[in-house]
Amino acid sequence: MDYMKLSSMQLDVLREIGNIGAGNAATSMSKLIDRQIDMQVPSVRIVSFDEMMDLIGGPEELIVAMLFRIKGDAASTVYFILSIEEAENLIQKITQDNNFSLSADENTNEIAISALQELGNIVTGSYLSALSDFTGVNMQPSVPYLSIDMAGAILTAGLLEISQVSDYAIIIDTSISSGLNERIHGHFFLAPEPKSLDKLFDALGINDHV
Repeated sequence: MDYMKLSSMQLDVLREIGNIGAGNAATSMSKLIDRQIDMQVPSVRIVSFDEMMDLIGGPEELIVAMLFRIKGDAASTVYFILSIEEAENLIQKITQDNNFSLSADENTNEIAISALQELGNIVTGSYLSALSDFTGVNMQPSVPYLSIDMAGAILTAGLLEISQVSDYAIIIDTSISSGLNERIHGHFFLAPEPKSLDKLFDALGINDHV
């Protein structure tokens, strides 16, 4: 399947499934930090790998990224990406330490890594569970690989394998809020192998709209 030929209906279905996954993730996160969380998926877009880089501030932008390899019937690569400031904000809420900083000592960073991995597991697991439930397609995420580095280094390494068969990914924008004036924007990058995308839309019965 050609990523660039996805119909508006197919993108709408992915967004709706994303919203269901976000709702499940919000419930889990609320329990984790004992605070009301709202998550939404405002948009789903198809972008090139170069556009992915631009969306997160360019190749030299320092980011926090969690990489998952998806095994099963629909092999894919998934990233959940936050800016340093957004990641610190979320960790502060999870650990209830308002002075937390990712530049702190090694012991504190171990706490941060654990908190971020748990967050990544919740967001990614919730979306993939919703997608799997809708399609009946088995999708099993790996243990998350967390990296704090420049965007160029992270994305190039993670997408090296899939770039041999495709130059595009699906961006599922994620908006997280825990109060009226607090909103965090994360990027959820789903890069299925082209054959995997066919399987997903065949299972949904909407491949005829391409």
